[in-house]
Amino acid sequence: MGVTEDLADALAQDAIAAADELGDDRLIEEVAEALGATSSTTQEAFMTSVRVRLAERRARRLLEQRRAAGRGGG
Repeated sequence: MGVTEDLADALAQDAIAAADELGDDRLIEEVAEALGATSSTTQEAFMTSVRVRLAERRARRLLEQRRAAGRGGG
């Protein structure tokens, strides 16, 4: 990845963790808005990283649920 993508991805990871910690999903949107005020390119990279990471999280949860059900745990 390039510097923009690397920085945006690191920020996305931090924003997701902070939103989880604070119970505030709006925080991610606020960070994106702050980025967009100065760099739409960075904002786009940030939002892409957020979407990819949250989608992966949802997919992993589904996979774990299905595996647990297959083992008789759910």
